[in-house]
Amino acid sequence: MISLDFWIFFYIMIGLIILYYSNYQPFPEIGGKYGWLVISFGVIFWISSTAPRETMSEVPALFSTFLGGTGVIFGVRHMVITKHDVILAPFSGVLFCLGSIDLLTKDWAYTTSSEQIISFMIATLIVTLEIYLAFRGLVVGVPGISWSKSGLRQINRGLIYGDNGAISHFEKSWDMNDPWLNAMSHAVLVLIYKKIGNKEEGERHLLELEKEGGWEVVDKSWIDAIEKSLAGISV
Repeated sequence: MISLDFWIFFYIMIGLIILYYSNYQPFPEIGGKYGWLVISFGVIFWISSTAPRETMSEVPALFSTFLGGTGVIFGVRHMVITKHDVILAPFSGVLFCLGSIDLLTKDWAYTTSSEQIISFMIATLIVTLEIYLAFRGLVVGVPGISWSKSGLRQINRGLIYGDNGAISHFEKSWDMNDPWLNAMSHAVLVLIYKKIGNKEEGERHLLELEKEGGWEVVDKSWIDAIEKSLAGISV
């Protein structure tokens, strides 16, 4: 079994990594909340390590499996359906992998050959799932549509400038597989720069928009939504 000291370090490390990478997501609050949750469990186990009564060795692995499994479920949903986050699934998968494998190998020396084979097959399946999640989330990365969604939210919040502003988000929303998304992003940036009075940047994005087909290829409802949101803020 893995020692409690390692579990404390592991929980805090994974939580900090999730917090760090969540800052590079279009919706950072998703990974941020989960990261703080994982860190809080690490702190709880650290406090329990100082208690006179020793914590059962299975407890950290059980919580790791539960937290990781829950995170994978919500992470896959955000990765595949909402497309709001791509780091929650792979990093919570690490928690799930280590916790479940630690539980599977708890009494390895006392199990039969058949039980060992079954445990090995389950562990292999879990690791394969984690490899897929890591590839899908960390290698493929955030789709452009996610940055487009978050950019609209930032406009509604009145956040235009900076690394977390609408301009920055829409400038990350390009997708070579979906030219219509590029046209939508250029259209938004034209409207934003028109709003803030940056004629030079507005003309540059207008030229790019015309290369994609012009205003005719952009959904009118999208333009109306952006104009309505921009009308409600002062810059």
